[in-house]
Amino acid sequence: MAGKDAKKEHEALKAEIRAHDHAYYVKDAPTVSDAEYDQLYRKLQALEKANPELVTPDSPTQRVGGAVMSAFASFTHLGPMLSLDNSFTEEEIQQFDERARKGLDLGEGQGIEYVVEVKIDGLAIELVYEDGVFVAASTRGDGEIGENVTENVRTMKSVPLALTPIKGKTFPKKISVRGEVYIRRGDFLKMNAQREKDGEPPFANCRNAAGGSLRNLDPKVTASRPLSIFLYAVGPNDMESFDSQWEVLETLGKWGLRVNPEARLVKGLGELEKRFREIEKDRPGYDYDADGTVIKVNRLDWQRQLGFKSRSPRWATAYKWAPEEAFTQVEDIVAYVGRTGALTPTAHLVPVQVGGVMVSRATLHNQDEVSRKDVRKGDWVVIRRAGEVIPEVVSVKLDKRSKDVAAAGPYKLPANCPVCGQAAVREPEESVTRCVNIACPMQLVRHLEHFASRDAMDIGGMGESVAAALVEHSMVKSIADLYDLKEKKLVELVLTESKAGSDIRLGAKRAKTLMEQLERSKTCRADKLLFGLGIRNVGETTAKLLTDTFGGFEEVKSASLEDISNVHGIGPVVAKSVHDFFSNPRTRAVVDVLLAHGFTFVKPAAAASNKLAGKTFVFTGGMTTMTRPAAKAEVEKRGGQVLGSVSKKTQFVVAGEDAGSKLDKARELGLTVLTEAEFIEMLKDEVHSQAS
Repeated sequence: MAGKDAKKEHEALKAEIRAHDHAYYVKDAPTVSDAEYDQLYRKLQALEKANPELVTPDSPTQRVGGAVMSAFASFTHLGPMLSLDNSFTEEEIQQFDERARKGLDLGEGQGIEYVVEVKIDGLAIELVYEDGVFVAASTRGDGEIGENVTENVRTMKSVPLALTPIKGKTFPKKISVRGEVYIRRGDFLKMNAQREKDGEPPFANCRNAAGGSLRNLDPKVTASRPLSIFLYAVGPNDMESFDSQWEVLETLGKWGLRVNPEARLVKGLGELEKRFREIEKDRPGYDYDADGTVIKVNRLDWQRQLGFKSRSPRWATAYKWAPEEAFTQVEDIVAYVGRTGALTPTAHLVPVQVGGVMVSRATLHNQDEVSRKDVRKGDWVVIRRAGEVIPEVVSVKLDKRSKDVAAAGPYKLPANCPVCGQAAVREPEESVTRCVNIACPMQLVRHLEHFASRDAMDIGGMGESVAAALVEHSMVKSIADLYDLKEKKLVELVLTESKAGSDIRLGAKRAKTLMEQLERSKTCRADKLLFGLGIRNVGETTAKLLTDTFGGFEEVKSASLEDISNVHGIGPVVAKSVHDFFSNPRTRAVVDVLLAHGFTFVKPAAAASNKLAGKTFVFTGGMTTMTRPAAKAEVEKRGGQVLGSVSKKTQFVVAGEDAGSKLDKARELGLTVLTEAEFIEMLKDEVHSQAS
């Protein structure tokens, strides 16, 4: 078959397969058997093989990706993906309703129409369609920039590659759709059972499994995982096309996108409270993990009128359920070592189900927390998942404590690091006990991950499993050893010792990529290397401030405590951290060896202008016209600096709505306080001065 007949047959097959996909993955109502579906799919494959010119991006055959990626590229969202404020009590929901009615100038008897949706515990995602055809997908990231996971999402059959047309309407030229990727509970149990059968470690919970599957660097792995999706919003730039949130949901459903059928339209506080009680009651029957409800003002013109705070809208809130609790026994208390050397006491528990997840460990945070709760080995305790994620011990059932446990006495952190044996130190006025040995193997794994992270040296291919394997096999004893690695040895690096008999190794392709990434990383910005060293209290902004002030990495390394303390925006705690790091003979030796591998430092991109050069800003409170990251970018674009705290050295404090203690301190110090409008005018004046 060829020509017009082939094209006609191709369109018919695509439409038929898409209809079956929609029925199975979106409506949960299959219309044909697996065998019949496979027959149609093979027919389409054969037709495209004979007529390759017919292959289109929306063809079902284009779902499964090919090449393994070394890392995800960044993706700038079409509009910011904001988070939601959380409410935990009905009183807070009442306050939310009161604020909304006040913001809309509504009287007591005028109830607001709300859309109430189930809050899915998954991974936030943005899909982009052009003329109705899927072209891109990205994770939330920092809300402005996420990871490009297009090829992975393309494998998900619950995501249509082409939207279903609505009679009498055309698709937007480009539109972004937001939602949540998740894994159903039943699918999760089946997947974990198969992983255990194959000798692979099971996933901890549905959310982690969904996130790990969506962000796997091999699209074929993603395709093999049972990912599902619910869509619930369009991007902020696309809202003008709709009148209400309910219209958005209805339109998404008509386009063939998967929308949660539990969404309801209610009016007034009474109906609102009734609906989220119904959802909480029905929660055990859902086939997905949920951690609350999302409440949105329905009318979009009212949403625009209420506006935004710095990172969240005023027209929506998430009503989070109280975390589930369980009762179990402490089998042991073990101290684990983190990236910064912190010794974290962790309770090993008799496994128990909490919130749908089997929990066998719970953090005890630090020695003060252990002592306050008086948790001991052998105790019976109440645990919960803080924020529905991290298991923690709530309290000890003292009435069930045995005489042996009582006689053993309170738990104390070890005096020496349990991994390397070096002395553990607790500084005055700190709650954390630390191992100060930079070459400690347990710290080293976390150091390697941080050093290779995107915001530091951006070394693709250096994930947790690779870092752990390098340390376990003694191929790396400090971050400097990364640059002595040999590709030939990396190929055979064992990442996982499989119970099934065949070890999982790094392999030639990934080894080559890692070596290339390491070589590339030796040409970097000085602040990226400084941040990558993992110095306590030194974040990205502080690292850039230091390298900009002193002029380079070596200059920071050699600076005196007094010189560092005199830097605008650097407090005594940070100054001491930096100076102590480079004064420590062990850490200094590692840094010297690292630099000996031949780093070339490049300067950051120059500011668009210098109008704000030398000026420092601190932001406090909510902003309505732009997000805080955007405001920070505008300042830095003009040569200024944004600091995290207020001091005498701060020149401008920009105070938005609900400004807190930073504003009080600014007034106390007599600093210049700008309203958001005045800050915007300052930016406009700067633009005007350039034009003139």
